[in-house]
Amino acid sequence: MRVLLQQDETANVFAKQMLDIGNNKIAVDTSTEFITLPTDFCHITDSKVELIQRNFPDIAQKFNNHNWLAERAILAAKNKDVEDLNATIQNFLPGQLVSFRSVDTVMNQDDVINYPTEFLNSLESTGLPPHNLQLKVGSVVNMLRNINQPFTMQWNKTACEKTDE
Repeated sequence: MRVLLQQDETANVFAKQMLDIGNNKIAVDTSTEFITLPTDFCHITDSKVELIQRNFPDIAQKFNNHNWLAERAILAAKNKDVEDLNATIQNFLPGQLVSFRSVDTVMNQDDVINYPTEFLNSLESTGLPPHNLQLKVGSVVNMLRNINQPFTMQWNKTACEKTDE
């Protein structure tokens, strides 16, 4: 979508390369069973800090510029990697970390014995923030899902039934 809206040719090339990788159109080296990325695909870094500094130079001064931030991203395959990168990026920002903890009680008091507070706090569900979310004032937070939708989509059973035509 960003490629189409901004008509950015380098983003278009990158998007095509990503699609080629996802669609198995990149040859696999039979000895290693790895693919060889195109030379213009990415820059290799030696550390997480170097990766952050290369993608977000001078982040301590520019983190409030949302247009600047919108032009940058680090892609990670696992949520754990994202959490580690976010924690490291927080260290580059000025200010003190503030902890935001989730609600740690059950609705029905009869369930307290089945779901102790420690258990509830240990749950790490995809799509939900951790129990103890630590942020600095001015940190950007992306909302990935609208949980307060203005309408509810309903499934139309008759539209999905098989017909004998």
